[in-house]
Amino acid sequence: MSGGLAAAGIGHGDAVGVLAGLPVDIAPVCQAIWMRGAAITMLHQPTPRTDLAVWVRDTETVLRMIEADAVVLGAPFDAAEPVLRERGIRVVRIEELAAGVDTDPLSTTESDIALQQLTSGSTGSPKAVRVTHGNFYTNAAAMFNRVKFSLDDDVMVSWLPLFHDMGMVGFLAVPMQFGAEVVCVTPLDFLARPLLWAELISKYRGTVTAAPNFAYSLLARRLRQAESPNIDLSSVRYMWNGAEPVDPDTMAELAEAGKPFGLSAMALTPVYGMAETTLAVSIPDPGQGTVVDVVDADLLEAVGKAVPVPVDGPANARKLPTLGYLVDDLEGRIVDDERQPLPVRSVGIIELRGRAVTSGYVTVDGFLSAQDEQGWLDTGDLGYFTEEGLVVVCGRRKDVIIMGGRNIYPTDIERAALRVRGVRPGNAVAVRLDAGDKRESFAVVVESAEYEDSDEVRRMEKDIVHGVFSEVGVRPRTVAVLGPGALPKTSSGKLRRAATAMHLR
Repeated sequence: MSGGLAAAGIGHGDAVGVLAGLPVDIAPVCQAIWMRGAAITMLHQPTPRTDLAVWVRDTETVLRMIEADAVVLGAPFDAAEPVLRERGIRVVRIEELAAGVDTDPLSTTESDIALQQLTSGSTGSPKAVRVTHGNFYTNAAAMFNRVKFSLDDDVMVSWLPLFHDMGMVGFLAVPMQFGAEVVCVTPLDFLARPLLWAELISKYRGTVTAAPNFAYSLLARRLRQAESPNIDLSSVRYMWNGAEPVDPDTMAELAEAGKPFGLSAMALTPVYGMAETTLAVSIPDPGQGTVVDVVDADLLEAVGKAVPVPVDGPANARKLPTLGYLVDDLEGRIVDDERQPLPVRSVGIIELRGRAVTSGYVTVDGFLSAQDEQGWLDTGDLGYFTEEGLVVVCGRRKDVIIMGGRNIYPTDIERAALRVRGVRPGNAVAVRLDAGDKRESFAVVVESAEYEDSDEVRRMEKDIVHGVFSEVGVRPRTVAVLGPGALPKTSSGKLRRAATAMHLR
């Protein structure tokens, strides 16, 4: 396949877009591109709901931005070939690459670009994180060292999309570097039958897997309904929960639902990562499980201090999942708005520095640095460190809702809304409403399969208001119950708060 790329004119330093859905195709394509010394960009994939005209326009913008020399095209997106060619985009089909002449790999250096990872933001103004071979190696080694990965015994299992960094880096590129065993299916396979995930872990004795919080909520529900005595989850060492806010209640529910199938509660581990650090930021030690930090909610919101309280202490206690310790070769600090370092348990902006941190982004306006003059990356996340060095993320700085001098984090509101019967797992958004002369407020928007049942909608709206008030002490100005698929999401499935807010204006 590398020879096929050579025949198509792909060489050292070139940029290549990949539009394919099957792991069995994507894995060798990635290796072939890297053998040519080129950089990969996994293109956002159209879905049945996608407006193809918009997708083509956005894809053309991305390809122009990364200065792509070609697009490697595979199933199930073969039908896109004529549309891409009409735009003057060179297309190389995966099945044609296999006929290439055998060729030796070109030499690359640590500073060569391996991956240009599209971020989860709006595709209207895209940007891609530049990840070098040096970034890759540093973060891969840090991840495998933290989890004490054994090439002889460990098996990774994933259904994550390969155009998202958790799937592409964590469950394809990283294990490639070490020769680890990975079992991959597609997100569509999982969504069509969520129990397949558990069955694959059982069949292949999977030890490491990962998913966003909503998927664990879905898996817990399916395990409670499962009658199959053949599912065995006792092999699992790590079930990483990342890519979206972690709900400790979800982890507790999964631990209970998985117990009859041998799932260890200590395997359920919240993690923190981002494309700007190649992937991993923090991971718990093996066997650490889900560690919850219980703090005074009033002090957290009013003065930005995470003051510990007893688990069975005051009613205003807030349970926040810790996300493990920073991985090797990564340094972190918490700073205020003036970028002055803050002490332990003070909430501020999380900044990171290290060899796995990207130098910057490629954008439609050119290169944009991600680091300051001292090498620090502003993550845009608010959080703090515990005395033990555990990382806690409170939310995105731009999403914080300020009411009466309190900083209210959307994740707390969303967790309360998701506990309401009828709300689809992972499909609740709290958005800030700037009210001009009025005090700032917020709205809660959820999805439900019962959105056309007026009685159920009224019941959900009432329960959401009550649940949110019980959780954060303030009521939403608006609650909206929408049908499945109505909430705006990024290409990787993350809910878009800003886009949701625009629809409410």
